[in-house]
Amino acid sequence: MSLLYNLGIGTYGMAARLASLSSEKVSEMLAGQKETFRRLADYRRTLAPDGFDLWVHASSLGEFEQGRPLIEAFLAARPDASVLLSFFSPSGYRVRHNFHPRVAVVYLPFDTPDNARRFIAEAAPKVAVFVKYEFWGNYLRELKSRKVPTYIISAIFRPGQIFFRPWGGEFRQILRCFTHLYVQDERSRRLLGNIGIHNVTVAGDTRFDRVAEIGKNAVDIPVLTALRRRASFVLVAGSSWPADEEIYTPWLKAHPEVCAVIAPHEFDKERVEALCRRFGADVTVPYSELAAGKPLADNIRYIILDTFGMLSKVYSIADMAYVGGGFGAGIHNINEPAAWGIPVVYGPRHRKFNEAAALMRAGGGFAVGGRRDFENVATTLLTDKEGRRRAAEAARSFITENVGATSIIMADIFGHNKN
Repeated sequence: MSLLYNLGIGTYGMAARLASLSSEKVSEMLAGQKETFRRLADYRRTLAPDGFDLWVHASSLGEFEQGRPLIEAFLAARPDASVLLSFFSPSGYRVRHNFHPRVAVVYLPFDTPDNARRFIAEAAPKVAVFVKYEFWGNYLRELKSRKVPTYIISAIFRPGQIFFRPWGGEFRQILRCFTHLYVQDERSRRLLGNIGIHNVTVAGDTRFDRVAEIGKNAVDIPVLTALRRRASFVLVAGSSWPADEEIYTPWLKAHPEVCAVIAPHEFDKERVEALCRRFGADVTVPYSELAAGKPLADNIRYIILDTFGMLSKVYSIADMAYVGGGFGAGIHNINEPAAWGIPVVYGPRHRKFNEAAALMRAGGGFAVGGRRDFENVATTLLTDKEGRRRAAEAARSFITENVGATSIIMADIFGHNKN
């Protein structure tokens, strides 16, 4: 890559080191990166002496959920194969570092030329797959120079991205490092075609395959089932940020017949305590206390979900889901609740997520611009049972009509279907 690109990566690394002085999350990431090469060497000795059969890189936990169906399908087809899974963010590594006995999990070091050469030499992947937005120039060029088949899945492109700007020539060269690109929609394929990239297939979003599987397997969580029985209506607020709570809290307090499970996007002790105060400490309890044996008191209306890996199951008890992030950087996973056949409400910053507009068109999604919008939508879903049933069915149908991306990719790359 160019000197300018590498200077940018170096500056990013220095900024991360400064941020680590005050950010536990960044500090955790940097500590994990320091362990990467040692862990790779250990994994090579024990799991992949001839190199990894597949390397999948996902930035964080959300992108992992898009890569997961491919990993699981690959392992099902080749039970003796080895997989390397890398993360950039602690949100993914923290939750999935013990994902599968044949999956080695590491942090991906910063995209410097030296890191890229060393990482790929020591991992020796036979196939590499990047998920959605991962365009690391040095890693991709090193893979291409070593003739490693390299793919991106569930990718999505928009006109404003640097690849399509007059000054984006160097980044267009990054895209040419991919053996093939599997994109979510036809618009992405056309945009790539306009810059001379035609090794593209519209396969859809592998996340639909993942959430469809989740939606088939309800898990009984006794304390949540008990909450469900006592309420005439349950809201589950997933990946909630403080800006989201400003939107839905007044409505919850105005409707004592409604119970809620609130899953904050981050849930350190201070954040959980603040949520308990916001909703009322006398009617709110953290899930971790219930899991430790505390009984669900009769007056409890709100449960704060302060544990990883449960949210996708918790949606099964909901009458309505609110998915956070839409009053911040962008919405989180709206497909998970839709797979359970639940109307899904989210904020206005959803333009980068194709599924948000598509779910609205289908009748299962509702975008709100503020508190008043939310109150109108939520009250309608609360009181109009037939309308709620139609929205729920539309949400479920939206998911089932969009599965299949994993099978397309598996057949193309590895020569056999997901199943």
